[in-house]
Amino acid sequence: MHKGYIKTAAFLGALSVMLGTFAAHGLKRVANDQTLSIFETGTRYQFYHVFALALAALLYKTYPNKLISASGVLFILGIILFSGSLYIYTYKIIYNIATLNWIVFLTPIGGVLFIAGWLCLSLGIRDSKRKEKEG
Repeated sequence: MHKGYIKTAAFLGALSVMLGTFAAHGLKRVANDQTLSIFETGTRYQFYHVFALALAALLYKTYPNKLISASGVLFILGIILFSGSLYIYTYKIIYNIATLNWIVFLTPIGGVLFIAGWLCLSLGIRDSKRKEKEG
């Protein structure tokens, strides 16, 4: 088990719940439905990838290799860039901040990192099984 990934997943999971609660109760008062939907997409994908990170942490015990480890890093970076950019974009919309237009370019990069994380997870398990057969 990768203890650092478990700790990070627990923290990001708690943060997901807090942000979701904030969206449901506080943000609803100041954001329109479209803006609220953007924020909620960020929290939803963050929460999905908390479970992916926890899975990577658990799989690392059985399949300790660089690909499984890389998947955890990619999931964390994906959460920061994908979800984080959506949170900042929501803030930009609510407060009409013109200087943060560039933030939308981080969202697809975060999405690509999520995809890369899932692929690394899959390849890390496949690669380890191949080594088991050879050994």
